[in-house]
Amino acid sequence: MNTWNRFMAWVLHVRLYIKALVKWLVLAVTVGVLCGGIGSAFHIGVHHAALLRGEYPWLLWCLPALGLAIVGFYKLTKTEGQGTNDVIDEVSLGKGLSLWLLPAIFLGTILTHLGGGSAGREGAALQMGGTIGYHTGRLFGMDDRDMRTATMAGMAAFFSALFGTPLAATVFAMAVVSIGVMYHAALIPCLTASLVAFGVSLLMGVEPTRFQVEMPGLDPGMLVRTAVLAALCALLSVLFCRTIHFAEHRMHRWFPNTWLQVLAGGFAIVALTCLCGTTDYNGAGMEVITAAVEQGTARPEAFLLKLLFTAVTLSAGFKGGEVVPSFFVGATFGCVAGPLLGLPAGFAAALGLIGVFCGATNCPIASIFLAVELFGDGGLLYFALVCGISYMLSGYNGLYSSQTILYSKLKAEYINVHTNAYHAGEPHPAPPEKGSIKE
Repeated sequence: MNTWNRFMAWVLHVRLYIKALVKWLVLAVTVGVLCGGIGSAFHIGVHHAALLRGEYPWLLWCLPALGLAIVGFYKLTKTEGQGTNDVIDEVSLGKGLSLWLLPAIFLGTILTHLGGGSAGREGAALQMGGTIGYHTGRLFGMDDRDMRTATMAGMAAFFSALFGTPLAATVFAMAVVSIGVMYHAALIPCLTASLVAFGVSLLMGVEPTRFQVEMPGLDPGMLVRTAVLAALCALLSVLFCRTIHFAEHRMHRWFPNTWLQVLAGGFAIVALTCLCGTTDYNGAGMEVITAAVEQGTARPEAFLLKLLFTAVTLSAGFKGGEVVPSFFVGATFGCVAGPLLGLPAGFAAALGLIGVFCGATNCPIASIFLAVELFGDGGLLYFALVCGISYMLSGYNGLYSSQTILYSKLKAEYINVHTNAYHAGEPHPAPPEKGSIKE
């Protein structure tokens, strides 16, 4: 090959990379703007729904009727039964997403919060963001593989817009689908989309989620006590996930009709709220989380009651997410258990929040970044220890049944199994589905 031919080959090679970079930057900016705008509107809508419920407590009694409206809209848009697992399936299997999922989860989550259902926002974030990313990729004429990356970019962008954590959102979107690998090709699209969405949310007046907590200095005794709390958080994350899934299965068995499911769940939440005599466990509960972390105060039974409220709400067919409730459960548990182990209550609440989140989502690296963005980097080594122990001891449980764990948590062994369907020591894991990127 002469010099000219080598030069032309080099030019074509460089052109390929430049073309890919420009493609992803254009898509990421588009997705970031869309997710930032819609995500901010969603955040504001949920916030005002919670304020409205606080101003008019009688709205709690409307929860069953609001549930019927949610079921009706999902049936009307033919998105019934679709959720976060379908977004994960799009990334791993390329199954596609209905555009109607966007307005369905938007409206459903706001109505759930308006009536006092116990749910978070990130489930809606992943679903709406994934839908926006997927259909933006289609608009750009991308192929199947690129569509999956576009879906991840949307997930990251919407998560970033809601929580103000662009780095954690980026890593979470890249890691949550297949545990044990990270889709590095999605780094630039996800990070760019997250940063753009974060910027848009700031312009629209959405304050990023941040907590003020004093971090202790590095100490061997404190590390040991932190490790004990991490092990307890791992067990709590297992309880959290299994309770959510158990409630879902029981609700489907007891009430095969979705209309009856949401009615029963709505009346159950009303009854539970009246029995507790407080609305602390309705909605997302960010005020309780803040009090646990920043003031070191929480009721001893708060984490169990929030778990019960969330399991009933989501299993009945109300919409939202499980991550903010996991924040609540972890923070209030840590706030109560930490002082018994000799840990400061607020610091232990922060550790508990991250530990339960990590165990429930199986994303230790994303959890570490989330801790830094929420609490600062002063306790980085403590948070890393909590995430490592919680990830390992939580087993093969998880919030998302479509999530795949590719490598064993106990040794360097390829297992390729879905969460909630496999336990350490079981032979012959199921082979990957045809067409999966895990083949």
